[in-house]
Amino acid sequence: MIYEIVEGKTTARVGLREISEGLYELTLDGKTYQLDAAKSGRTIYSVIENGHQWEAMVDERGTTGFDVLIAGRLFHLEALDERRKLLSQASKVVAEGKQIITAQMPGKIVKVTAGVGDTVTEGQGLVVIEAMKMENEIPSPIDGRVTEVAVREGETVETGATLLVVEPVVEPKT
Repeated sequence: MIYEIVEGKTTARVGLREISEGLYELTLDGKTYQLDAAKSGRTIYSVIENGHQWEAMVDERGTTGFDVLIAGRLFHLEALDERRKLLSQASKVVAEGKQIITAQMPGKIVKVTAGVGDTVTEGQGLVVIEAMKMENEIPSPIDGRVTEVAVREGETVETGATLLVVEPVVEPKT
């Protein structure tokens, strides 16, 4: 799978493929490495690459974040696979007017966090869809008010199905 890894202002494309049990092929910005890796504790991984051995401590932060400690250096990483990257870009494309928020992939509605009449802010999570054993939070693309909720928890949706409608709140002129 291909990931976009972000640390601060630095972004890298990373591919990780398991060749056989414990043997991985890692591609980092086009350069390929063969890794022998094994989990040696709850959050500790032992890695060997080209005769060099090190341990990495990995602590998950939310659904896409990781803190990784290698050789005394701490990295705060965000990892977006292609699906999550498309979802985040889809929410940024639309900027104004009534927003019909649709499912970007088929899945099961795990949680609906906003109801009709709720005021929401841009980026606020509105619904969580489970697809391919991963939960994906769908954010509001604008500040506004929810005018329609078209799904309920436990429901299965197809790509393109309407989830919610958010309309901008128009301030009265004084």
